[in-house]
Amino acid sequence: MKSCYRVTSRLRKHWLSSLLLIRPSSVRQNIPLIYLLISTVGSILKELEVVPNTYFSSSTNVLNVYFVKVSWGWTLFLLTPFLLLSNYSINRNVSFLCRRLLSLVVATVIWYVCTETFFYIEDVSGSCYGTESMDLLNEEFTSKVSCRRAGLHWRGYDISGHSFILTYSALFIVEEISPMAYLKTASLSTLPRVVVNLLYVSLNVIVMIWTWMFMCTSVYFHDPSHKLLGTLCGILGWYVTYRVWYLKPLSPGLPPPHHLPKEQNQNSN
Repeated sequence: MKSCYRVTSRLRKHWLSSLLLIRPSSVRQNIPLIYLLISTVGSILKELEVVPNTYFSSSTNVLNVYFVKVSWGWTLFLLTPFLLLSNYSINRNVSFLCRRLLSLVVATVIWYVCTETFFYIEDVSGSCYGTESMDLLNEEFTSKVSCRRAGLHWRGYDISGHSFILTYSALFIVEEISPMAYLKTASLSTLPRVVVNLLYVSLNVIVMIWTWMFMCTSVYFHDPSHKLLGTLCGILGWYVTYRVWYLKPLSPGLPPPHHLPKEQNQNSN
């Protein structure tokens, strides 16, 4: 157990400390702009058709099937225990922990409302066609579900759910793993510390997967406006919560060290 702890601790201190995505640097602070830039440049490259097809230009690639399509499940599966352990190690107040757990509920509500809204917009704005080239309109089917069940093709305003969820999930994770920098003063026992280190490694890997797949979405799939709007929705969901609402008293609040007393915060730095 001690050797496992030393390995995971070393990983966190050396390899993970070099990751730009999680460091309190200008890169981390500008992640929303970076995602917008990727979406914009990727959309231009797609329209110019200068990026050759690869394994990741198929929606059946492993990362898309087993990670992106269930991306919110992966985010909650890894982030929930990490949030509990990391926040508990810094502030063991029960009401604080309950409030912090509410951030998972809020994020899930945002994910659900946005994705269902995207589905609704595509449904009410679309039509059913007999071929992919949209040269044969079929007025018999008036919803995406009935159209596709009949083996036909539905065409509506398809806001990119991938662009939204990958942006929002990455921003959400980056915010919630920030307490890791303060765990060096925490009083966690060996096993919980090993677990939180492993979760931290896994969450960073997930952020890298989300970023890579976001790039693939940008250069291979969807119309430019669909991707940009999906990306903006993800950024807006993050901004409204972590930059506006969570600064207020009646909210889940920000992750530590924002809740630490001033003296403890200074000692942790």
